[in-house]
Amino acid sequence: MDNIIDSACDMVKTRIGKVPDIALVLGSGLGSIAGRMRDGISIPYSEIPGFSESTAPGHTSRLVCGYLNKIKIIILQGRFHYYEGYRMEQITYPVRFLKKLGCSTLFLTNASGGINRRFTPGDLMLITDHINLTGQNPLIGPNDITIGERFPDMTRAYSPELIDIAEKSAAKLGIGLQKGVYAWMSGPSFETPAEIRMLEIIGADTVGMSTVPEVIAASHAGLKVIAISCISNMAAGILEQPVSAEEVNEVGNAIAEKFAALISAIIQSPYLSSRGPNK
Repeated sequence: MDNIIDSACDMVKTRIGKVPDIALVLGSGLGSIAGRMRDGISIPYSEIPGFSESTAPGHTSRLVCGYLNKIKIIILQGRFHYYEGYRMEQITYPVRFLKKLGCSTLFLTNASGGINRRFTPGDLMLITDHINLTGQNPLIGPNDITIGERFPDMTRAYSPELIDIAEKSAAKLGIGLQKGVYAWMSGPSFETPAEIRMLEIIGADTVGMSTVPEVIAASHAGLKVIAISCISNMAAGILEQPVSAEEVNEVGNAIAEKFAALISAIIQSPYLSSRGPNK
C-alpha cells in the first residue's frame, strides 16, 4: 500500500506543483463547488494509483486543485461508500493519500437526512460528533504505527478550533448554521421510521451513509477535521412523505451559493490561511 500511495503522491505533485494545506471532499449534490475554482487542474480518479471510482449519483470521481478565491486547495469531487461494495481501506485511501501528500486540514461535506425536528431541508449543520452504528471501522486490522496510535482518542475528532471558525464565519455572512451529531448507517436503503425513532432517542440530529470512516482515518492520521452536512431531506417518519435520492441533489444545487460562500469564508480565516503553502 505504501508504494501505491507514494506513486499516487508523486504523480499528483507533478501535476499540481506546490501542495496546499487544505483538502475538501464534496458530498452528494455538492459537486458544483469545484466549478467555482480558479486555475483548476483536474485529474480523474482513474489516473491516480490506488483510487477507486465512485458510482454514487452526483460524484464525478476527480481531483481538482486550484484556487477558491485566493486560497489554493485540493477538492475531491466524489467519495467512496460502504454501500458501493468498497472495503474500508478503499473508502479511506484518499484520506491517507492526502496525509501523505502533505495536507493537514480535511474539510468534509455530505448530504444527510434531518432527524432533529428543528431542522428543515436546505439547512447546513456543523458536525460536532458522530454515532457509528454500522459495526465497521477502518482501523480494524494491523495498525501502522507510522500513521497513528493503535487506539486513537476520538474526543476531538472534529476540531474545536475549526468549529469555532465555522460558527464565526457563518455569523459574519448571516448564514444560519446548525450544530449536531451525525449518525452513520450503511445504506443504500434509506432508514425505516423505526430506525429514525431509535436514532432520535440516542441523540442523532442527522443521518447519512458516509463521512464517519473518513473522520476516523483522519483522526488516526493526525489531520484536523471540519465537517458540514447539508440537510437535504427530513428522515423517514419525521414528515409524512417518501424519501428520494433526487431530493438530495435538488437541495444541494439550491444551496450551492450559500454553501460555497461559507466554505470560502472558513478557508480564508487567519487560522487556516496562515498555515502551509498558502501563507
